Amino acid sequence: MSETRDAGEPGLRERKRLRTYQAVSDTAVALFLERGFDAVSVAEVAAAAEISKPTLFRYFPAKEDLVLHRFADHEDEAARVVAGRAAGQSPLDALHRHFLAGLDRHDPVTGLNDHPNILAYHRLLYGTPALVARLHGYLERSEAALAHALADSAGSDLTAKLAAGQIIAVQRVLAQENWRRIADGERASAVRDDAVAAADLAFGQLREGLQEYETQ
Repeated sequence: MSETRDAGEPGLRERKRLRTYQAVSDTAVALFLERGFDAVSVAEVAAAAEISKPTLFRYFPAKEDLVLHRFADHEDEAARVVAGRAAGQSPLDALHRHFLAGLDRHDPVTGLNDHPNILAYHRLLYGTPALVARLHGYLERSEAALAHALADSAGSDLTAKLAAGQIIAVQRVLAQENWRRIADGERASAVRDDAVAAADLAFGQLREGLQEYETQ
């Protein structure tokens, strides 16, 4: 009997695959937090996750991806926000509102989250050169996806690429500033108002320089 599901809902096989991704990533991150990224081998992660090393590499092409899997859902997030914005809403307004909503819910991707597990994960990520280097690949793909969405909105392909690079850079700087303050001992609740003001300032500057994406 075939599986019945709503349109757009992942099937059983896809749900199992996603659970495996998450379980293996969680196992790896726990080991890396305990012993350090460089001190744990891929073979040790595979053994702890009870899968073979070749199977692990089918899910995660590189060791760094075991950690950065948590960023996978965010690669095309900005592009999805632009593509799915409300009628009459400009791309920059949609992205600005989305970032503020992330701050309100303390989304870890905004850096405004002081949960101990999130802090430990960020220390692992930003304290490991190999992970920081691999993160640039995710940012480049995010820029490419956003540029494609912006090119469909207005401007030339080059204009869209330049705009996407600026927008993704702004979001990264805002998140890292929030994370830096929290890593230095401030609570997320104490940083929030400044984080909102910084986001307003940053997107205001983007609007001045990227006017073709401010009006629709």
